[in-house]
Amino acid sequence: MSALTEDQTGRGGRPANGTATTVENPPHPAVPRQPAPRGATAEAAPSTTASKEPATSATVSEKSAPPTTASAEPASSATVSAEPASPTTAPEKPAPPSPATDHPAAPRPPITAVTTVTTELAHRTTETDVFPARWTRISDTRFRFTAHWPAAHPFFGPVDDRHQDPMIVGETLRQASMVLAHAEFGAPADTHFVMWDLTVSVDPAALLLADAAEPVEFDVVCSEIRRRGRGLRSMRTTMEFRRAGRFVARGTGSTGCTPPRAYRRLRAGRLNAWNTPVPLLPGIAPQAAGRSRAEDVVLAPADRPGVWNLRVDTGHPVLFPRPNDHVPGMVLFEAARQAATAASGLRPFLPATLTAEFAHYAELHSPCRIETEVFDDHPGEVTVRVSGRQDGASVFTASLTSARPARVRSLS
Repeated sequence: MSALTEDQTGRGGRPANGTATTVENPPHPAVPRQPAPRGATAEAAPSTTASKEPATSATVSEKSAPPTTASAEPASSATVSAEPASPTTAPEKPAPPSPATDHPAAPRPPITAVTTVTTELAHRTTETDVFPARWTRISDTRFRFTAHWPAAHPFFGPVDDRHQDPMIVGETLRQASMVLAHAEFGAPADTHFVMWDLTVSVDPAALLLADAAEPVEFDVVCSEIRRRGRGLRSMRTTMEFRRAGRFVARGTGSTGCTPPRAYRRLRAGRLNAWNTPVPLLPGIAPQAAGRSRAEDVVLAPADRPGVWNLRVDTGHPVLFPRPNDHVPGMVLFEAARQAATAASGLRPFLPATLTAEFAHYAELHSPCRIETEVFDDHPGEVTVRVSGRQDGASVFTASLTSARPARVRSLS
């Protein structure tokens, strides 16, 4: 939900709502490549291919000079400009990727090399929050990962007594995208990442708690690759997840990379306001949001049904693992899921499809309203459209579809 969604590296422990914070980007330690197990051979190219960009998604672009209508870089999606612009204008659409930039400039290690995912590469602070475990390069743009989705996790825990949380798919996609950007495409350690869009399709019947001990294999195809010198400007990642050979999910998302100097220029006005504490609003009932713990609720009551205020807990160890000058995209993605749960009344709300587009940063110190519309257009399922608005402008939109449990007829 940073994001799916945008995440940035920071220094220091997790901030509390009443604590002033600063954000820096310490260098990440080098990650040694591990040799492949004895007898390992190059894997065949994955069966997945880079999908066409979905109609509901946006891609990431960056211009060396600011366009006249460029917006400030959004919380989970952005176009980098040399100067911050009005937060109410729409980001500029990217130019088509050039074939000349589709291949990394740096030499690649042997494809039999197996590399371990670290907390630094995944932009997490604890190992239990890192879901991709290792990867092998298949080609310059294709990779095969192994992930572990634990049966119990402080935040991405089970949604009922049978199913794992479908949101773990989006979080794994987000982490793997940043891992590849750093380790395979040359994004420096102090890069700020942003995500413009995220689309995930899940088979909830394959996301069972009983299978949690089984590792998840997923193939990644990188496309729409745009470079900044030897580094990375943006790319799209498309992934297909399988467990014990059975399809579990597929997803795609576009990721942009912002150098720290450009980020400081872009966010200068907000970076100077970090000394202002963020009010922690009272949350709605955890059961209404589909959560078991009150501290995981990201919605607060509003003035009418189907509408909530975003609840920002800057001390949450998973949603805010590092100091941040805006609301991470993962918080917005979770707000969409909780709003869909509360609006639909389904317990649990098991989304088979999730799409999200991010238009602007969600600022920490301004109220953000979460609004919903519920649609029962197709028998046996319910779709909830969620939008987040702040200061009169759209921050993000999302759509989540879940199967509606069949009604059991009484025999009496």
